[in-house]
Amino acid sequence: MATTQNPVGGLIREWRTRRRMSQLDLAMDAEISQRHLSFMESGRSAPSRDMVLHLAERLSIPLRQRNQLLLAAGYAPTFGERPLDHPSLAPAMDAVRMVLKGHEPYPAIAVDRHWNLIEGNAALAPMLAGVQDASLLEPPVNVLRLSLHPKGVAPRIVNLHEWRSHLIERLKHQNDTAGDPVLEALERELLGYPDGPRTGRPIQADPQAIAHPLRLRMGDTVLSFISTITVFGTPLDVTLSELAIESFFPADEETAAHLRALAKQ
Repeated sequence: MATTQNPVGGLIREWRTRRRMSQLDLAMDAEISQRHLSFMESGRSAPSRDMVLHLAERLSIPLRQRNQLLLAAGYAPTFGERPLDHPSLAPAMDAVRMVLKGHEPYPAIAVDRHWNLIEGNAALAPMLAGVQDASLLEPPVNVLRLSLHPKGVAPRIVNLHEWRSHLIERLKHQNDTAGDPVLEALERELLGYPDGPRTGRPIQADPQAIAHPLRLRMGDTVLSFISTITVFGTPLDVTLSELAIESFFPADEETAAHLRALAKQ
């Protein structure tokens, strides 16, 4: 049987491989036959629009890449992509600012899919004191580059080795999920930055640890933070789906007291 040239099949196979799923695994999860999936991947069968979206859902493909999958199959994109200042995103951006403001006196930031800073709250400024390379603070500010650059925040991170390993591992996981060449280039860049000395056992080996801490020197004080990531639960816009808020919480009372004091100054 002759095959047709349909690039969507190769993309489906690429995402399936990225997710470490066999054809049988995906076929069973999508409730279709393995033969049908094989025909779609080889180009012997063209998937319908609904089938493309169904497979993308089962493969947990990000919205931006779902649009690319639809285009490859010959269909128009489903998910809109609006700039952050678009009127339709105003309620979402108001919610982001509310979260950032409500988290004070503790630091919180909103970032895009490439870890570029969108907004930060007032508690962020003291964490950036002492950055030696002013260009790192020029928009767009990449928070991972700013954190690990030897002329950025890195010299004040007490547990740089552990924190660097944690950030790069997070980035690797994001790369596995999104398959974004910009993130892959950023990962290579960060791996080229100087590492810090080991400060003890890897945190995952510490039975008392509950999260990766950030230990940051501010003057004569070492502040300890744990962080959480917040994303929108059911976004239908590409830009909104890629927005994330990272909130830093004090890991001890000394850090909490120090941040409360800073906020009163």
